Amino acid sequence: MKKLRKVIPILLIAVLFGLAGCSSSSKSENAKMNRESKADMDASQREGGEQPSLYSNQKAEADKSTAAAKIEVPNQMVIYQADLQLRVKKFEHTIQSLEEKAEKYGGYIAESNVTREGKEQVSGSLKIRIPQKHFQDFLHDAEGQAAEVLQRNITGQDVTEEYVDLESRLKSKKAVEERLLAFMKDATKTEDLLKISADLAAVQEEIETIEGKMKFLENQTSLSTVFITLYENKVIVPDIDKDKLNTWEKTKQQFMKSTNMLLGGLSGLVIFIIGNIPVLAVFIIIGLLFFFIYKKRKNSNRQD
Repeated sequence: MKKLRKVIPILLIAVLFGLAGCSSSSKSENAKMNRESKADMDASQREGGEQPSLYSNQKAEADKSTAAAKIEVPNQMVIYQADLQLRVKKFEHTIQSLEEKAEKYGGYIAESNVTREGKEQVSGSLKIRIPQKHFQDFLHDAEGQAAEVLQRNITGQDVTEEYVDLESRLKSKKAVEERLLAFMKDATKTEDLLKISADLAAVQEEIETIEGKMKFLENQTSLSTVFITLYENKVIVPDIDKDKLNTWEKTKQQFMKSTNMLLGGLSGLVIFIIGNIPVLAVFIIIGLLFFFIYKKRKNSNRQD
């Protein structure tokens, strides 16, 4: 009995180890079968169906790998604009001086307009682009040309965040462009080539749009815009009327007028007499008859 009590625990331990070994072997066999069946299924799919597109897998990896790189934030980018309304004493001289100042600071005249309202008022407007570093200096010089500053308005628009966002998008799009160009070299299927070409054209169009916006912001921030309106009120002094003071000329004109009038009258009289001789002869004869009759009667009355 004592021997049996010692043997039974040993047998139980041996049975337990045997069962554990069987279960592990069955699990390994099942895993092996699963792997073999999966490999058979993949082989059958490759033999019977189409191969998966290389471009679709690589594109998915490219989209994951185009994480935003470190963007260097530029200096603060601000678009400055100024609006000045000035009253000046000499309009033409002031415009010429402003043009010279703009050229001196490396700027230029973008627009120029002049309006004249009769002889008493002259006004005009200028649109000047000035490098941002000379913006304040030019404003001081422009105001120094005025007899009176009617209005002064300066605005600044910070576009740093917008520019950084565009730069980040540009780098991302260029990374995608490089990937697509690499895919195009490795692609062999027509379907992949067409898809890559369409995606590449869309990405390049977006790159051009982003670059255009960035150039516009760079231009607007590097050159500030100054709008200047000028007014000049002139005091009009009446000119001396030389025509009214030219006595000798007027005397000669009056003499010629009177001479012409006299000659015209004499000419008319001559024309009247000569042209009416028949009528005048009749009236003269009748007049003479009346005269002789009257004289004869008068003499007869004296004799009586």
